[in-house]
Amino acid sequence: MGQISFEEDCLVRELDSRYYGFLDLSNSKNAEIKNLVQQTVTNLQNYISNGQVHEMKNTFDDKNVIQKYDPSNVAGEHMENSSSQNDEDSKILDKETNEKGFNSDENPQDEQYVNALCKLGHLHLLLGEYSEALSAYQKYLRFREKNYWTNHAFMYGIGIAYFKLRCFKWAIKSFQELLYLSPNFTCANEVHLRLGLMLKHCGEFHIALKHLQLSLLYTYPSTFSELQVKFQIAHLYEVQNKHKAAKDGYEFLLNEKNISLELKADVYRQLGWMYHCVECLGEKKEREANALNYLQKSIEAEPKSGQSLYLLGRCYAGINKVHDAFLAYRNSVEKSEGNADTWCSIGVLYQQQNQPTDALQAYICAVQLDKDHKAAWTNLGILYESCGQLRDAYACYLNATKQISFQKSSLLRKKQAIRMKRDTIGLSKGLSQRITFLEGQLSQAPLPSITSKRRTLCSIEEAWNLPISLEMNSRQQQTAQMIPRQNTKQSPIQGPPPPYPHSQLSQSPIPAKRIKEDGSGQQELIQNNVQTSSQLHQNLKDISETLSQRNFNTMPESNKVSEQSVVDTFDDISNDIYKHSETIKLERLSQDALSNNLNEDSRHHEYNGGSTSDLSTTFKIQMDSKQLMAAVKQLPIDEPPVHCTILQVNAPPPSPPDCPPQKLTRDQLLPPTPSVHLENKKNAFSPQLQEFCLKHPIAVVRGLAGALKLDLGLFSTKTLVEANPDHSVEVRTQVHQSPDENWDTSQGKRVWACISHRSHTTIAKYAQYQASSFQDSLKDESDKGFPGSQAMSDSDSKDSVSNSNIVLKRKKHKINSKMLRFGTNVDLSDEKKWKPQLTELQKLPAFARVISAANMLSHVGHVILGMNTVQLYMKVPGSRTPGHQENNNFCSININIGPGDCEWFAVPDAYWGGVHNLCEKNNISYLHGSWWPVLEDLYKENIPVYRFIQKPGDLVWVNAGCVHWVQSVGWCNNIAWNVGPLTGRQYSLAIERYEWNKVQAFKSIVPMVHLSWNLARNIKVSDTKLFELIKMCLLQTLKNVLHIQEYVKSKGVEIRFNGRGKNEASHYCGQCEVEVFNVLFIKEQEKRHVVHCLSCALKLSPSLQGIVCLEEYRLSELQRVYDSFTLHRTQGLAYTQ
Repeated sequence: MGQISFEEDCLVRELDSRYYGFLDLSNSKNAEIKNLVQQTVTNLQNYISNGQVHEMKNTFDDKNVIQKYDPSNVAGEHMENSSSQNDEDSKILDKETNEKGFNSDENPQDEQYVNALCKLGHLHLLLGEYSEALSAYQKYLRFREKNYWTNHAFMYGIGIAYFKLRCFKWAIKSFQELLYLSPNFTCANEVHLRLGLMLKHCGEFHIALKHLQLSLLYTYPSTFSELQVKFQIAHLYEVQNKHKAAKDGYEFLLNEKNISLELKADVYRQLGWMYHCVECLGEKKEREANALNYLQKSIEAEPKSGQSLYLLGRCYAGINKVHDAFLAYRNSVEKSEGNADTWCSIGVLYQQQNQPTDALQAYICAVQLDKDHKAAWTNLGILYESCGQLRDAYACYLNATKQISFQKSSLLRKKQAIRMKRDTIGLSKGLSQRITFLEGQLSQAPLPSITSKRRTLCSIEEAWNLPISLEMNSRQQQTAQMIPRQNTKQSPIQGPPPPYPHSQLSQSPIPAKRIKEDGSGQQELIQNNVQTSSQLHQNLKDISETLSQRNFNTMPESNKVSEQSVVDTFDDISNDIYKHSETIKLERLSQDALSNNLNEDSRHHEYNGGSTSDLSTTFKIQMDSKQLMAAVKQLPIDEPPVHCTILQVNAPPPSPPDCPPQKLTRDQLLPPTPSVHLENKKNAFSPQLQEFCLKHPIAVVRGLAGALKLDLGLFSTKTLVEANPDHSVEVRTQVHQSPDENWDTSQGKRVWACISHRSHTTIAKYAQYQASSFQDSLKDESDKGFPGSQAMSDSDSKDSVSNSNIVLKRKKHKINSKMLRFGTNVDLSDEKKWKPQLTELQKLPAFARVISAANMLSHVGHVILGMNTVQLYMKVPGSRTPGHQENNNFCSININIGPGDCEWFAVPDAYWGGVHNLCEKNNISYLHGSWWPVLEDLYKENIPVYRFIQKPGDLVWVNAGCVHWVQSVGWCNNIAWNVGPLTGRQYSLAIERYEWNKVQAFKSIVPMVHLSWNLARNIKVSDTKLFELIKMCLLQTLKNVLHIQEYVKSKGVEIRFNGRGKNEASHYCGQCEVEVFNVLFIKEQEKRHVVHCLSCALKLSPSLQGIVCLEEYRLSELQRVYDSFTLHRTQGLAYTQ
């Protein structure tokens, strides 16, 4: 193509990923810009290609050295580890990326070459060419692995590309890191929306809600409206079966005057289907009337909606109005004939009317439209079996089970929030039984002969070529040709349950109904895979003004156009969100843009923040407070201060570490548990005991209670009931299973998801349950006469593998599916209520005490329940504490009160990244989820596991970062709390987890900044590593406090001194839940004064008007503490009080 003029070149330089969703290049009014972008893409490709050849010739003599670029080496295993939903797109992505691959060893010196890759990614993204965009971004990432996080436009762009190509794991990672680095990023509201939708799809409902709510706070231009986000929030409640909240949310939207017809139709559709499905919304007759009414209103608002018509047909079929159901289905097919669910439902109606041939044709249409539609395959199998055609039925059942097995991984985490009926839960099991039965029948059946009885139905092969099927297949191909390329690259995915179907979804956890083979009371076996859809339309009246503030020279035009979906990859996941946005015409830029060359893509510059590239040289822990203040004065205050981290300056966003590379033998995968037996009090107080504990990931101190003469009876159930019978107990209802197994009974396989349901009771009531459980067990064993029932309690071995296998295998048949109640998190912090118990624990050595000068957590200055206070656990056999690391990676102490034993499993902290990856592989959140590892999965990944028995009186020391999970073997109580030894390792792991929690939007209950300043006040440190880490935290936070205050003053906002009360808790942002230190932004919300961080305060009010700014400490005090904290040059103890 021809050369680009100077003006055109300047215009293109302004474009990057931030324009995505605002610049519609598919609109004819932007044809000139589109041609210009395409021409630039061609020129960049030629430039990159020429650069490659030049580098290859200069660098290599042997052409055999030249290899193609492998994207899996760049962005990691996103193709390998993504769930099966991504397989099809991953193949396309690999192919397209490798087609434009380049030498994997080249190292071009030309900075423009690398930046051209990033610019190429931006332009491909704006053109909707997502595979090409990801390819360019990954190549750029290869050259920027050590500082990619400084280019926020790149992080946003690659996140969008991953999102569009359905690599959700990597899209979530990119977006989370972007928000961690820049909460005020230009398109942060778009990021929160997409995170909310993806996490909703993944079953992370709590965190999804948080992101959707945060997306509403921004005043930035948006591709979606406030009502559309509220619709998503209502839908989120619906998929969690919080039907009242969902109903209230939908009804709130209907009362809004400015609601669009499209959104109104979606709301009516959701409400209609809820009334049809949810029994708690009233009597059946009244519910059905409401369902029909709402669905008809939905069709009136959007007459072309095939989904509403389909659901209307389902409702009519449910009340036996067959004719009306057929009419609704027929109209639905006319509106959206590519819907396999509609054809499946038509088949059910035909079968109910005893028209098997017509039912066969409808089912065939369904499976031709969606070859993985298990409901249609299952119904078709039932139809064939009822007609005596067992071979065809067998083939159909096999096809159905293939699809069920495909969904299992997605279904696991949904079970934590979605209650499913038994007929759905047992679906795969029932099909497996049918398949086994038919295999037996077919193996004994004679071969078909010419004289065989004539078949009622034609075979599957013949049915595939029926005229109606050929017609539908032709229409399907025509429809497929009309769908944009990106929208066809989709594989079936498990979606959330509500309420209307999509062509690609055939597997939602809504209860399915099955056709009875006797022909009476026949019902539909189909997953009610109903999803949300909303037509996004946003009148961007302020877009020109706001975008110009970000150096976007734009001019909105008045006519709205339909733009491609914000989340078109979610067409078959959770919702169709389309948007109508105004077209944007880019004006020619002035010559000032000359300075903006390709190098700006790689500058360490945040669009909404200041320069960060020279922080490492400007801010050092050797600076005193005056030097620090002088350096802060040089920072810009026209934009909000950049993200504050307490890690090293310019550190990358924290992420789970790789496991150690050393290959372990089978014996090394089952290491003996470090243990020590105490003979007397002198042993307990020896410094060697603390050194022993700090040296190992986990350790067992046996005989502690006897050596110290601890009165464990103070913590017995009997004593607890006598002391405080009405004290609250949190109860977890769980399935009783053997310790090394975790079965999903509906699937007949081992899984990671560990299901428990929360409730509350009192100590007295739980004591009754604990005692009755024991009595029942004695009676059962007396009746059955089991010998060796106490075998689990007679071992003092370090390794309990043999014991647990022997005894629990014997009991397996007995405890299958038995439910138990585990009493957890009993708070013993009240000194008035529990004085004898807390006094008794003062007998422990200093390093293990709840309160000690040597314990970091004693310096927090306020209570953190369960961490610097004692918690008690009341157990029956089988009670499980699922896998976890302690809060902020602090060490923990656990003492078994008895009389029964507990079995422990533990993984060294160096391997926690591997456990995290296995959680992701099993579709469970490492931080938010409840999981019980499958031991063989750990061994396959080269992850060692400690396993041991904790007997009454034994203390278990869990070192910093150790991953562990525990199950009680007998009836027992345990007490536990956390400690923080004053070591560099403990502090380092604590702040790393503190920062990683920010990335994951997970609240750190230990306020590490507040704690660090208190440590600087209270102790003198001689450990060099610990000193440098704490000093860096003080430096970073004091710099941030000074910078925020300068910024706030520039806004004309007064900072009022508020001070801190005695034992006052640390403050967290009411929106994003990050710790807020010293400078608090207060806004009244719902008659409450809520603390905000600066970022969230700016979302509410960019000028900070209407927000009160308070100061907890005077700057002079912080400066004094900072300057006084120096390395204590002494020998011996690492601290003095």
